[in-house]
Amino acid sequence: MLHQEIVAKGYGGHYQRVKMAIAPLRRGLPIDTPRERPPSPRQVARWISTTPPRRGLHPTEALRRLLEHCPELDQTHTLVRQFAAMLDARDAAPLPDWLDQLVASGLSSLASPANAIREDRLAVVQGITTPFNSGVNEGRITDLKL
Repeated sequence: MLHQEIVAKGYGGHYQRVKMAIAPLRRGLPIDTPRERPPSPRQVARWISTTPPRRGLHPTEALRRLLEHCPELDQTHTLVRQFAAMLDARDAAPLPDWLDQLVASGLSSLASPANAIREDRLAVVQGITTPFNSGVNEGRITDLKL
């Protein structure tokens, strides 16, 4: 009955959806408030890697709530922002201490990149300190490979 009434007013959804929506009301329970969809790992990575002033209000608030509930992610966020500060300032002096922090963090997913960076430290320092990059060349090489 209700489904027919709202279909007449333009609702295009299925009967079962309406039935599920009003089921709590029939049992005398309150209707649940809509829950926010959890962010995808890709969204969280984007929020962490984006400079805070360039993030929108919603992503900033969502990231803050997420970091409050996940200390490992909060630690990762701090380390990523420290590396970003090195890139922005083109200062590789903090790199050895930062690599030690990666290893000391206890997060195995960060220890492996720390070891790889240590092995190629001179190239990483060069990449941090110079304004030059090989992005255009890398893009063309990728195009050729494809």
